[in-house]
Amino acid sequence: MPLNDVERVLVVVAHPDDVDFGAAGTIATFTDAGLHVTYCLVTDGDAGGFDDAVDRSAIPGIRQNEQRTAAEAVGVRDVIFLGYPDGQLTVTHELRRDIARVIRQVRPDRVIASAPERNYRRIFASHPDHMAAGEAALCAIYPDARNAYAHPGLLGVEGLAPWTVREVWQLGSPHPNHFVDITDVVERKIAALKCHASQTSDMDVAEFVRTAFAAQGRMAGLPEGRLAEAFHIFGTA
Repeated sequence: MPLNDVERVLVVVAHPDDVDFGAAGTIATFTDAGLHVTYCLVTDGDAGGFDDAVDRSAIPGIRQNEQRTAAEAVGVRDVIFLGYPDGQLTVTHELRRDIARVIRQVRPDRVIASAPERNYRRIFASHPDHMAAGEAALCAIYPDARNAYAHPGLLGVEGLAPWTVREVWQLGSPHPNHFVDITDVVERKIAALKCHASQTSDMDVAEFVRTAFAAQGRMAGLPEGRLAEAFHIFGTA
């Protein structure tokens, strides 16, 4: 079962729109409950967009703005971009340090991140950037963010004290063990996804959401017509 005494949540994902496809409904329930949520986007999504008439140099700014607007649709105001190149993520010491820095700044009780495992039932969840961002986030959670001697400049130069994340929720896991009923907030999830016009303008967002997340609702054992988002939850103690 998820922790009950959570106040701060950090979401670490690879691209703008990842959190909205996977967890925007859940995030809306968090912010409605008074939790403070911060997004950390590892890339600016500069390899995204499908309109050849758009100058490629404009894509990062477009996608950053889309993500900020989408965040507001579910009650999130704090959005951080680390600026790594889209499509080129690997689990480097530098990426681990940068995520650990954000963890020490935000001091979250719970982190939501992509699963580092390939999901053969949902291949789109297993973009290489998703898996790399998920693995780097796990490394940053343990041991990096909680160890004063990992990335010593974070404490010695930047004054960021160690922080222990108590709970992890993974997106796109092949082994979900928790489902959040998002039926009552689904319109906010749809609105968030529609903000990513560079990515979703050629799809029927509402139909996609209602079909895909009804299937997860059935997986969760919810009554017919209910919608759910799926997670693999575990503690870090």
